[in-house]
Amino acid sequence: MPADFVEQFKPIPVRRHDGLFGRLLNAIRLTVDLQLLTCTRFLKPRLARTSGALLDVGCGEMPFRSLLPTSVRYTGIDVPEAMSFGMDEHDDIVTFDGANIPFPDASHDAVLCTEVLEHAVDPLKLIQEMHRVLRPGGVCLVTVPFAARVHHAPYDFHRFTRFRLAAMFSAFNDVEIIERGNDITVIANKLIVLCARLLQPKQGWALLYNGVFALLLAPFAVFALACAHLSLVFGWGSKNDPLGYAVTARKA
Repeated sequence: MPADFVEQFKPIPVRRHDGLFGRLLNAIRLTVDLQLLTCTRFLKPRLARTSGALLDVGCGEMPFRSLLPTSVRYTGIDVPEAMSFGMDEHDDIVTFDGANIPFPDASHDAVLCTEVLEHAVDPLKLIQEMHRVLRPGGVCLVTVPFAARVHHAPYDFHRFTRFRLAAMFSAFNDVEIIERGNDITVIANKLIVLCARLLQPKQGWALLYNGVFALLLAPFAVFALACAHLSLVFGWGSKNDPLGYAVTARKA
């Protein structure tokens, strides 16, 4: 990583919170975090139909586990470095090296991999491993960012187009790739990130004038956020500039 590169603020780990206050926090996060919102919109109906054994690759705080039926046998795996990204440590998470999945062939009915492939040194190898541990007929659900800032540096290596994703998942059958969001959501997301960055300056004294800029920018960010939510409901905006992509792939 270049000596002058500074990741000014790290992504807030995605966690599921329980209770009334927790549900309120979840709702606020989904309102403001358009990347998480579009991932959740994609995953929720598909995870609800999951059965058998599911493997969550790069599970982090396991935020989507609650979307699964209680009958699903869930296993989460992640790299040891994930703890340095602000993740809480969980005893039931299996550690792996980020490339070789430590389970036998055809051992799982479903694989989940959300916002992970961009951090894999060899994403094609990891996809091959996910294919290997899937049982025939098993489904793989994947999300990746496209319009996203550098995050979790220095472990952010890739951005993928739908054409590259199609090639990477060519060993699967019934591959469906859909865009998450559109150019309106991208603009809103960038404005929100800009406001957050202004409020976290490198030097504390800079907050005196950064705060003024953030205050002036905030109404535009709120307006853009409202437009972004409307665009997701009514299908506005261009799919050529999405927040990211979502992949559904089935093993033959």
